[in-house]
Amino acid sequence: MQHDARLVEGPVAKTLVRLTTPMVIAMFAMVGFNLVDTFYVGRLGTEPLAAMGFTLPVVMAVNSISLGIGMGTTAVVSKAIGQRDTEGVRRLALSSILLGITVATTMAVVGLLSIRPLFGLLGAEGVVLDHVYAYMSVWFLGLPLIVVPQNGNSSLRATGDTKTPAKIMLTALTINVLLDPLFIFGLGPVPAYGLRGAAIATVISQTCALTVALVVLRRRGIITRVRMGVRDILASWRHVLSVGLPAAITQLITPVSTGVITSIVAAYGVAAVAGFGVAGRLEMFAVMVINALGAALVPFVGQNWGAGKKPRVSRAVKVALAMAAGWGAFVWLLSLVGGRGIASIFNDDPAVVDTVMAYMTIVFPSYALLGGLVTITNALNALHRAVYSMVLSVLRMFVLYVPLAYVGSTLFGLGGVWWAAFAANVAAGLIGVLLFRHLFHRMEAEPPVTDWDEEPDIEVITA
Repeated sequence: MQHDARLVEGPVAKTLVRLTTPMVIAMFAMVGFNLVDTFYVGRLGTEPLAAMGFTLPVVMAVNSISLGIGMGTTAVVSKAIGQRDTEGVRRLALSSILLGITVATTMAVVGLLSIRPLFGLLGAEGVVLDHVYAYMSVWFLGLPLIVVPQNGNSSLRATGDTKTPAKIMLTALTINVLLDPLFIFGLGPVPAYGLRGAAIATVISQTCALTVALVVLRRRGIITRVRMGVRDILASWRHVLSVGLPAAITQLITPVSTGVITSIVAAYGVAAVAGFGVAGRLEMFAVMVINALGAALVPFVGQNWGAGKKPRVSRAVKVALAMAAGWGAFVWLLSLVGGRGIASIFNDDPAVVDTVMAYMTIVFPSYALLGGLVTITNALNALHRAVYSMVLSVLRMFVLYVPLAYVGSTLFGLGGVWWAAFAANVAAGLIGVLLFRHLFHRMEAEPPVTDWDEEPDIEVITA
């Protein structure tokens, strides 16, 4: 297969920046959905905003499963491109779409049947729980339409094209920005749906993203008629899930542990939960560049590893570590200057703003090392060592963060929970870098892959 020359031969740092820049736009669009919803819902009052805070762990959990499947798709498809396996690319891309539909439909059914008991366990009750139900009942119904576009975009990124997925997601965000106030507050014949309206806007905008993604995949020749029986589909699912399942578990660890942390924070009142919800969404925005860099690293590492160019993989990881650390330091400094003003945009309740500010002051300085951890976990996923990524995430969240949060809350109150997050980010980041050095040294001794097929007619694009 004709792989992207600039991915496997061009300057490493320049190529990573070229791949990352559109990914930042795509990540901005993904995070923007949460920030825009939070902004408008904040106008409804503290209780609806607290409801959004309770939905965050579950929304993150579902997105984590979707991102894990997408990570598996990017890893296996990019490796197939590096090996010039045209038929394998098409089979894996189409199978991943089918996998996404199956998984999303299952999660939607389970979610719809468990909204009240699930969020009741997280601490939501009374009017807040009613708000949660209004939002999640619509969100779960549209879940397949939310998940599948991410799978399609993952196949596009595997070819080296990070621009098109970014454009698709940015278009969806723009539609969501326009529809949110329409359905939340109402206008003309459209009634005010309140919190439910935010979910309606999300589902409609993601449906548009799904339509565009499928059209692009078809035109590129990535999604086309491929002879596949049930055995072929299941075999492709195994390939995708060999990376995607551990990656999904890795992604899932954060929202599950966030749910536990939310239950701890709930003991400090509605304003604390609302503030934690805002802080969580600001954190998603703050680490956006780091996550985009990690996502861009996957096709780069996958194609170069598949092409047998291991020194370029090592160089790329080192460059990405430096870039991630630099961005983490920049975000911390930015929060020191404008943190309170940013927090007050979402809600002017002093208790909410104080909670957000305390979180940013304590946790944000750890983002330089958190960036290192994100870089390493993405590199390991691309190298089909996703189990190690999962172990690192378990270490960070369940071995360090959650136990330390319980202790910190008991000894120091709400601030102790934030210091637990700081300690977990720093320790896991350092351990991740050391682990990768050890593993990569062993992997360099593996023989390169040189069994390439004929030239393809699949369009491979550099961002």
